[in-house]
Amino acid sequence: MPDQATMKWEAALELLAASGELGPGKVSVLRMTRVIDVDGVLVLVVGFAFARTIIDLNRPAISRALAQVWGRDVAFEVTIDTSAEAISPRSRPGPTLRQSFARPTGPVPTPTSLPQQPSPMTPATPVTPVTPLAAVPSPVPGAEPLTAVPPSDYGGYLSTPQPTASPESRTSLNPDASRLNPRYTFDTYVQGASNRLARAAAFAVAEAPARANLNPLDLSLDDNQRAYNPLFIYGGSGLGKTHLLHAIGNYARKLYPGIRVKYVSSEEFVSDFIASVADGHMDSFKDRYRKVDILLLDDVQFLGGKEQTLEEFFHTFNALYMEDKQIVLTSDQPPHELKGFEERLISRFVVGLTTDVQPPDLETRTAILSRKARADGLDLPMDVLEYIATRVTTNIRELEGALIRVSAFASLNKQPIDRTLAEMVLKDIISDPAGEEITSALIMAQTADYFGMTIDDLCNESRKKTFVHVRHVAMYLCRELTDLSLPQIGREFGGRDHTTVMSANRKIRKQMAERRSTFNEVTELTSRIKQAAQTPPR
Repeated sequence: MPDQATMKWEAALELLAASGELGPGKVSVLRMTRVIDVDGVLVLVVGFAFARTIIDLNRPAISRALAQVWGRDVAFEVTIDTSAEAISPRSRPGPTLRQSFARPTGPVPTPTSLPQQPSPMTPATPVTPVTPLAAVPSPVPGAEPLTAVPPSDYGGYLSTPQPTASPESRTSLNPDASRLNPRYTFDTYVQGASNRLARAAAFAVAEAPARANLNPLDLSLDDNQRAYNPLFIYGGSGLGKTHLLHAIGNYARKLYPGIRVKYVSSEEFVSDFIASVADGHMDSFKDRYRKVDILLLDDVQFLGGKEQTLEEFFHTFNALYMEDKQIVLTSDQPPHELKGFEERLISRFVVGLTTDVQPPDLETRTAILSRKARADGLDLPMDVLEYIATRVTTNIRELEGALIRVSAFASLNKQPIDRTLAEMVLKDIISDPAGEEITSALIMAQTADYFGMTIDDLCNESRKKTFVHVRHVAMYLCRELTDLSLPQIGREFGGRDHTTVMSANRKIRKQMAERRSTFNEVTELTSRIKQAAQTPPR
């Protein structure tokens, strides 16, 4: 008998057939799709690439049909399985996560059986003095090339998660599969009072990860350095957590050639898990995350409430910890405030060292802007840097966005950058962040209205030049004005891949410095969006 997800999928197909939105041929292809419900995400398993193309090109219509049947919005992913079973949805039921991940019959180690470690908030917790930045080695020559280089690497903010690996590359266990960005090092991390402890702890972990037998170069290292396992770093978006993860991996690989390091965002972990369940490659999934010396997991809070994924992560955590492998986690909130996590996981998060990063102070914000300006070939007066740093106080992404606006305006008008110019450019877009609540929905609505389009126009698959440009502008504004990740923004725009968002961001930034029309559009829309966010609903 079909499971509930399959029956609802078939009901959604009937709605699509009755509405005529897809046509009988396309619906017939979709009837051969097998469906699996994993943590509330509907995995559509198709047997050939053409079926996936049909789904990708008709995401808005499929989303509406699913929402009508489920009574809520339903996230869905598509994966291809070319086996014969994949093209027959009733040939076998989809694997259940309860079958795949039964709890172990033996006792599971609890924090009371793990080594007790000192609290990070007491003087008894020594943090190894930080080596001067100049002494930190630069990225390894010949490190793996990046699919895309983030536009910004200052203040510790990483703006570009890497694409999810293909099934073939996901099986790789070699060190170059770590997916580290060589530009994110301790050298390029701007340190201040707000992040000094987190930076010192990260540096100590990179020097002596857990208690793995890595033949440390300095045998005099204090054992407490090896006790920061797991290292849990928390703080708001854009404050340097991701940069520190990459810096740990890059420095550890420099010190210990051959060490196996894996960086992954929680969203990518979930996507990899879902794909592995769908294609039946769970053994490969386990190898990818358990046969490493250092696991760097970003934004762990996004795993909250995903019961099956958390079950697998629990066993992954235990396997690594019991083998003395280093685990480093980041989150936007401290462990005990995480929602949707069982106490058994929370207790493991706090058994090591927990530290936070705070919003940067004025001096640090100024230093971030100064480094960003130098990297862009700009020689800005100190009063301009201080003006921007004084007006933008909470988010490094918006801090750098303000600098981009000023430099783009100066480039368009062939004017030198001074404080008067900066004040003129930023007067309408800097406002009180406490009074704002900017969402992707607000940005999309304002952008569509500004250009005389609909939100559906922003989400559809049209490649008309006008539609593409407006879509890119909206994506750029979502990236600049919200804390959404690249994959999250992509999903808002009809389920697009995060690389599309990256491309849109780069194109609009470039056009702002070259085309007055684009600069004016972005400036006017930013002002409208901020004004709308501060206007109370009627």
